[in-house]
Amino acid sequence: MKSCITISLVEEARGGPFVLWDGLEKSIRYASQLGFDAVEIFSEGAESLDTDLLGKLLDAEGLKLAALGTGAGWVKHGLQLADADAAQRDRAKRFVRDLIDVGGALGAATIIGSMQGRSDDRVSSSLARGYLCEALQDGGEHAVKYGVPLLYEPLNRYETNQCNTVADGVEIIESLSNNNVKLLCDLFHMNIEEVDIADALVCGGKHVGHIHFVDSNRRPAGCGHLQFGPIMAALGQIDYAGYLCAEALPWPDSAEAAQQTMRAIHYWTRQ
Repeated sequence: MKSCITISLVEEARGGPFVLWDGLEKSIRYASQLGFDAVEIFSEGAESLDTDLLGKLLDAEGLKLAALGTGAGWVKHGLQLADADAAQRDRAKRFVRDLIDVGGALGAATIIGSMQGRSDDRVSSSLARGYLCEALQDGGEHAVKYGVPLLYEPLNRYETNQCNTVADGVEIIESLSNNNVKLLCDLFHMNIEEVDIADALVCGGKHVGHIHFVDSNRRPAGCGHLQFGPIMAALGQIDYAGYLCAEALPWPDSAEAAQQTMRAIHYWTRQ
């Protein structure tokens, strides 16, 4: 398993669960200094990222780009994939495809999380699910040409009513006609929704493509009450070889959160 840390470039999201906030170049350099293998970037959108510059910054520090988040589509631009308005849904899908183009050029996956939207009084649960599956199909097919998957993240009940558990995520993925959508399993969301996190990861099995490695309270791993032994054993059982990525609050600050994450990853991957 490989180590990864989040970088946010979205000022509107300041205070959210991203570890590094001090600009792209400084954050990439710091991640490299601590020995991380990769970064996951939360940006305002594809137009805000210079692919050539990003590639050079990563190469200079010996890092990979693990994934790009699409959450700013919702947080900053008000776009979501289950919107009642067809034109808005199309804009949302374009936003995702554009980020796939940036991430894919650098060998990175793109994440669908908060942009999945929710059902409401205008969109029934079955219709919202259909819109989501249509978008996942679209994004997964678009990512094929780059040889990377699209990552889909079940969220807790307070953030969406679309998909809250790994089992539900597996059902969605297996309903698609392509096999290029994988699950992002976030331990914070799982702590809220799953009966047993380790069992849920085993249920996810071959569909698990990315892990947000974080504790029960969204603080860095080791700063809450999760029992990581069974979680890591489950990841070993399913032969997971991807990233353990810190999508954690910068608690008590970015530097300590990053250092604590690296200590936790070292400890749990060297057992």
